[in-house]
Amino acid sequence: MRVLFLGLDNAGKTTILKKLNNENISDISPTLGFNIKTLIRDGYTLNIWDVGGQRTLRPYWRNYFESTDAVVWVVDSSDRMRMEDCQNELKGLLKEERLAGATLLIFANKQDLEGSMTLEEIRDALDLKSIVSHRWIVHPCSAYTGKGLDDGMNWLVKEVAGRLYWNGLQSAETTQNDNTLHESPEVEVITP
Repeated sequence: MRVLFLGLDNAGKTTILKKLNNENISDISPTLGFNIKTLIRDGYTLNIWDVGGQRTLRPYWRNYFESTDAVVWVVDSSDRMRMEDCQNELKGLLKEERLAGATLLIFANKQDLEGSMTLEEIRDALDLKSIVSHRWIVHPCSAYTGKGLDDGMNWLVKEVAGRLYWNGLQSAETTQNDNTLHESPEVEVITP
């Protein structure tokens, strides 16, 4: 599976990837190009492209779209000032033909920080209800503590496998985490 990690700068994309790979996260600098990681999940190989999110690098994102099965959009839940910028970049991304049908996992990162936005606030700030072209989920996490990362990635793998592989894991049977906001194009489910 080819997975693209995108989001604004300082959202925590690289930290999430390092944490998922059990690497040291004490000294991380801004990504000025891209990082490539390979993870094995549920018997599937994930080739993950982590691309820098600085404004000057965003026009180059399109160079990484080919054959993408899933997009992980990382949001800094504590950065209320840049939510409009975050929404605009995500909307532009989802209009790209080469990303049509790609599964969308939105990691609401930095949930461990006081005053971070709720999942519903993030959903509304990013106008996610208007997205009908992609299956998506907003999943809470903390790249620093690692909380929520495995659950989010497990959902992603099951969703992509169910869509791409005939004998893949059944995406319709995924269980919901009690703090996950999940949407399909037709139905909203917020679990208690």
